[in-house]
Amino acid sequence: MSGSYQGFGSRAGGSGLPSSLWDAMDQLRDAFERGFAPRVNKGDVRAAVLAVLAEKPMHGYQIIQEIETRSAGAWKPSPGSVYPTLQLLADEGLVAAEESGGKKTYSLTEAGRAEAEAAGEQSAPWESFGSRDRGRTSDLPKAGAKLAQAAAQVGRGGTPEQVAQAVEVLDEARRKLYSILAQD
Repeated sequence: MSGSYQGFGSRAGGSGLPSSLWDAMDQLRDAFERGFAPRVNKGDVRAAVLAVLAEKPMHGYQIIQEIETRSAGAWKPSPGSVYPTLQLLADEGLVAAEESGGKKTYSLTEAGRAEAEAAGEQSAPWESFGSRDRGRTSDLPKAGAKLAQAAAQVGRGGTPEQVAQAVEVLDEARRKLYSILAQD
C-alpha cells in the first residue's frame, strides 16, 4: 500500500489521508481560530444601540466599535444586525439620521431618549457577556485549534495504527464534551 489507506485518495505530499479529511481539519481549525460569536438575546442589538446613542450621536461603525469595546471584545454586532436595527428605530421615530461627509450620523429623538431612559434601569446588553462567555471567546477556541493541529500532525506523520488511536481519542473527547453540556 506504500503509506496510503485502502480506498482513500491522497493529498499532495503523499500523506495517505483523503483531501476531504484535510479540508475538514482546515475548516475546524479555521472555525476555532475565528472564535465563537456569542448568542445575543432578542432585542439586545436594539437595546445596545439605544444605550450608546443615549450618550452621543454616532455613525453605524462607531456604534459597532462602542459595543465591542464595552463588552471587552466578547460581542461585536455585525453591520447586518446594526444597520437594519437603526433603520427600524428610524421608522419608529426613535432615531434620526443626519448625513454629513458621506456618513449617516444617528441620534436619538425625544421619543428615543424616553425609551433609552426607560431601558436604562435594566442592565446593559453587553454586561451579559461577562465571565460566562470569556472562555468561549478565548480559551475554548485556542484549545480547539491546538487539538485540530495535533490531529492534523498525527494524520500527516502517523502510522495507520496511530491514526486509528487518534480517531478513538477524538471520538472520546467529543463524547465527553457533549456530556458536559448534558450536566445541570
